Amino acid sequence: MTWRSICAAALVAAAGAATAADAPRLKPFVLASRGAGEVPAAAAAVKAKLSAAGFELVGEYAPYDGAVVLAVTSADLRAAAAQNRFGGYGAAQRVSVTKVSDEVQVAYTNPVYMAAAYRMKADLSPVAAALGSALGRLEEFGPGDGRTAKDLRGYHYTLGMPYFDEPWKLGAFASQADAIAAVEAGLAAGRGGTRKVYRIDLPGADESVFGVALSDGCGGDGSVMREIDFKPLRSTGHLPYELVVSKGQVLALHAKFRIAVNFPDLSMMGSHSFMNIRCAPDSIEGALRKVVGR
Repeated sequence: MTWRSICAAALVAAAGAATAADAPRLKPFVLASRGAGEVPAAAAAVKAKLSAAGFELVGEYAPYDGAVVLAVTSADLRAAAAQNRFGGYGAAQRVSVTKVSDEVQVAYTNPVYMAAAYRMKADLSPVAAALGSALGRLEEFGPGDGRTAKDLRGYHYTLGMPYFDEPWKLGAFASQADAIAAVEAGLAAGRGGTRKVYRIDLPGADESVFGVALSDGCGGDGSVMREIDFKPLRSTGHLPYELVVSKGQVLALHAKFRIAVNFPDLSMMGSHSFMNIRCAPDSIEGALRKVVGR
């Protein structure tokens, strides 16, 4: 290489490094408000604000005392999710109302973070702006240093942990209708300690997403969250888990991926760690397989 070409290559590399360093650092949750109050009244106020902003409440879930999760969607969210297969994971945003000591925290999942983590084609920044306008936006929270969108699109917690494109394949059916019917029946029967929180059908796509509450065993929502959601700002909107039914297949993100992408600074060992919920992934997978009779 000539000296000129070496210099040019160095400048390109430096520019790339600078661009990466300047990329926004995203966090999975957004704190909308915090203050005195009680969960029922705060949740009612939040629902009214979301409705006025054009969001549709598709499910409501109280996973444990002092916490409510509201699953919301919109025509824009459904259209965005339909742009690529498995976009259904991002079809709902989750708004949480949580009592922490003497205050009530209202928070929601960060649509831009989730779109990157779920490898969606769509830009969900307008959805993020709409949620911020409706509910408020004090700060993003989660991991201390955040993650770039590029990092999230290839997110991998560590060696031996799954990627987004390594989901649990829970069942395959002759048709989309048969698969949806199986999931609906399993959830209605409460198989595996599950309960349906919501269902969203994507327009023009052979894909639906279900929000699923989990109550049994080591993988129960309360059991897992008591261990991992311990910081002063609560990430209750991690719940509920999703099942995606796509082209007759029933899938779910591996719990090791889904927990890690929402709690990327959770330690592997020690207090409040993956080690302390090591039985949860198998328990969650077993519960979801029972939903589809597998």
